[in-house]
Amino acid sequence: MADDKAPAADAAAADAVAEPEIEEETLFDAPERGSADELLDAGAHDELDAMRHSTAHVMAEAVLDLYPGTQLGIGPAIADGFYYDFKLDRPLTPADLAKIEARMAASIAADHPFVRRELPPEEGRAFFEERAQPFKVEILDDLAAKAKASGSPMPPTSIYEHGPFVDLCKGPHVASTGKVGPFKLLAVSGAYWRGDQTRPALQRIYGTVWPTQEELDAYLWRRAEAKKRDHRRLGVQLDLYSFHDVSPGSAFWHPKGQLLWRTLEAAMRELQARNGYDEVSTPILVSHRVWQQSGHWDHYRDNMFILDIEGQPFSLKPMNCPESTFIYRSRLRSYRDLPLRYAEFGRLHRNELSGALSGLTRVRQFIQDDAHIYVRPDQLQDEITGLLGMIRESYGWFGLEPRYTFATRPDDAIGDPALWDRAEAYIKGALDAAGVPYRVLPKDGTFYAPKIDIYIDDALGREWQLATIQADLTMLPERFDLTYIDEEGKPQRPIAIHRAIYGSLERFIGILVEHFAGAFPLWVAPVQAVVIPIADRHVDAARELVGVLAGRGLRAEVDDSSNRMQYKIRTAQEQKVPYMVVLGDREVEAREGTLRRRGAAKDEPQVTLGWDALADRLAAESERRTVA
Repeated sequence: MADDKAPAADAAAADAVAEPEIEEETLFDAPERGSADELLDAGAHDELDAMRHSTAHVMAEAVLDLYPGTQLGIGPAIADGFYYDFKLDRPLTPADLAKIEARMAASIAADHPFVRRELPPEEGRAFFEERAQPFKVEILDDLAAKAKASGSPMPPTSIYEHGPFVDLCKGPHVASTGKVGPFKLLAVSGAYWRGDQTRPALQRIYGTVWPTQEELDAYLWRRAEAKKRDHRRLGVQLDLYSFHDVSPGSAFWHPKGQLLWRTLEAAMRELQARNGYDEVSTPILVSHRVWQQSGHWDHYRDNMFILDIEGQPFSLKPMNCPESTFIYRSRLRSYRDLPLRYAEFGRLHRNELSGALSGLTRVRQFIQDDAHIYVRPDQLQDEITGLLGMIRESYGWFGLEPRYTFATRPDDAIGDPALWDRAEAYIKGALDAAGVPYRVLPKDGTFYAPKIDIYIDDALGREWQLATIQADLTMLPERFDLTYIDEEGKPQRPIAIHRAIYGSLERFIGILVEHFAGAFPLWVAPVQAVVIPIADRHVDAARELVGVLAGRGLRAEVDDSSNRMQYKIRTAQEQKVPYMVVLGDREVEAREGTLRRRGAAKDEPQVTLGWDALADRLAAESERRTVA
């Protein structure tokens, strides 16, 4: 935290270390909805979702009862809960949420059945117009326009009612309000109608509901823990990075954050070197002609930063894919040259909306541990098997267990469907040969390739998608005319594998900060050990010991402040340093150090070792790359 007594002249410095305000809505997965079909989507895909959507209706009933004249937006189920958007005459407060909860409890106790009715289209529109619900009328008008444009009849208006409340809704719902489980209203945030900043501003109430009180309590604990672990707050506390409005969507990396970054990067570089990769680097600024050729110009242009240079459009690259082809084509390739594995820690830029930015997990500038691998068809299965092994090894450094999905051809796929069929068969064969379980996600591939996506669960049970492996027979090989000469002297198309393991390093670090709550394993911690001299006369020896530790490749520093020893130990623990080494008269004389482990119980025996033995012990633990 910045010192609240800092003078005005120090405002810039105070800003650099101030804890960021964490918006409540960033703790929810609630994608905005724009089309009429999306607005009517209840998000109810199973029984729990149906309960959540039903609870949103009960909440809307309570708000309308307590605040007459409220205009209703939409109220879908979302991950872990629900929300409903309202247009009210005044802002809601936490006290209002308590009143709404009490009114909801009364409706649930009354056990009103949820009843579906259908009205003719004209009657349905008049129904909501009479009740001064313009957002519902707008949805119906859009559906009517869509039906007219397609030449289809307008379907009946589906409404659900329970007790005195009626809403435009396709359902499904639980049988009655009494079937709603234990619930809690969580937060109020701002929203725009249909996610459009030019449309009316609304108030969004978030809530959660679960079948049992135990499940609700567990969720509320996870949510509170997630706020404590928020990487935006912890990153500032641990002096890793900060965020500033002069460059939205980009982190300012502090020395400790850069040490963390370089440690992860070095580990991946070492893994890639062991697996036959060559590292390349390609330009950040690229002519739009490259993106037209690849197809990204049609599919991704709105997310690019485009610049005019001497009358020609260029863009900051949003991905590395096409540029590796220029290196591939720099000379004639033989079947003996393959596989070619080009790795690149490429700096990328994507023009995300400001409202979507979120610390390190949603940024405009990031670096990705990308690779593009060019193989013959007979090499693809072994290559994917090797990539799955690299993923298992690298995720094992953090104690993460990978899960696999297989995403197939989407509706907007480019290229010959026959090539897609071949690519999907290659991926399925490789997954089956590797013997790993996987889920099939129909139509979830990229526009140019089917893919394997790898997911992990963090310490709070939240799912994150990280690594990806894509088998591309279309975009790079075909559109960039890539060939190699086979055994018979004939040109053939290689297969291009797009691969990332960490993915975005910014996002990966943000996930790690929250997963470990900032208490990183020894091998990746920015500061691995703090040497704590008990008195000023021990400072020179402490600096000498730091030199011994540095000689073993360890990252160590001295706390030579004037604070008492116990305060220094507490500071090191707050900074989540894995080890503390205490030096007093006896240790200095014997050239020993007393080792304290982060998080050790008060009665845990402390170990005193000679300096060389201590350095060897910590170095061996660090080199193992474990989470112990």
